[in-house]
Amino acid sequence: MPRNAKHRILDGALNLLRVEGGGSITLDAAAREVGLTKPGLMYHFATKEALMLAVVGHVADRWEQLLLGRLGRPLEAASAHQRIRVYVEVALDGPFDRADFAIYSDAHYRTALTDTWVRRMEPWVTLPDTLPDAVRARLTAARLLADGYWTAAATGVFPVPDHDRVPLLAVAENLLEDGTPR
Repeated sequence: MPRNAKHRILDGALNLLRVEGGGSITLDAAAREVGLTKPGLMYHFATKEALMLAVVGHVADRWEQLLLGRLGRPLEAASAHQRIRVYVEVALDGPFDRADFAIYSDAHYRTALTDTWVRRMEPWVTLPDTLPDAVRARLTAARLLADGYWTAAATGVFPVPDHDRVPLLAVAENLLEDGTPR
């Protein structure tokens, strides 16, 4: 297996969720998906927990790459408005599907997996206490709009028609308006 064996395994595990519409990833199924034996897969991920932690990290990596790519500067240099704006844009425009949602939702049943999401996404969505209440409310409303859109798009349950995405982005932009250039 080439040097990117771990990435192939992680992509294969996500594909299992995509094909099966959610559910559980087993070591056996993940190994079969990428053409390995179970011991071959266990060379890279000794336990199901290790595989699941890596899959959550893999999905979080993709989120971070999309967010940072759209932000165009270091996260630490971005204002709360800029961070939330990028989060909204990625959630409304990102290439997400039910595998992403399955990993996100399953993570909330296991502390180690939840901790990964919190650690990776918290810097993007946490607002400083120093913001005026009205500004915090608008930024939070924009984020929640994005979360709802992402959930509907990723799960396919009550999806928003494609022609409504641009008007929704305009509503979010209105909520994100802070009077400073992007």
